[in-house]
Amino acid sequence: MNIIISNQSDLPIYEQIAESFKEKILSGEISGGELLPSIRSLAKDLRISVITTKRAYEELEKEGFIETIPGKGCFVKTKSSELLREEVLRKIEEHLINAVHMAISYGIGQEELDEILSYLYEEGGRHE
Repeated sequence: MNIIISNQSDLPIYEQIAESFKEKILSGEISGGELLPSIRSLAKDLRISVITTKRAYEELEKEGFIETIPGKGCFVKTKSSELLREEVLRKIEEHLINAVHMAISYGIGQEELDEILSYLYEEGGRHE
């Protein structure tokens, strides 16, 4: 499992781990029903505390991304495609809200912002 932790990030390590798993689940890289690495194994691979890994898994479980089955491990919850879509839309909205705030603060109008978004979408998100 490829999870990158940055010491430069403002996010605590457990949040970085949880966010990494969320992205992998939402993108379909990790599918519903898939067994996650054990808490100890992930902690050893990432060279971090078991407590930190446990906290990341607890966050994921609290948010409904994974479930723990005693004696078997932690598994990605099988969500309906509609729930996954809603989660992805929520993340997109967060990014767009930031873009709108930035545009407003620099005096860029909605029409120009719409043009930028249309262009980026047509280019498939490629940014040079």
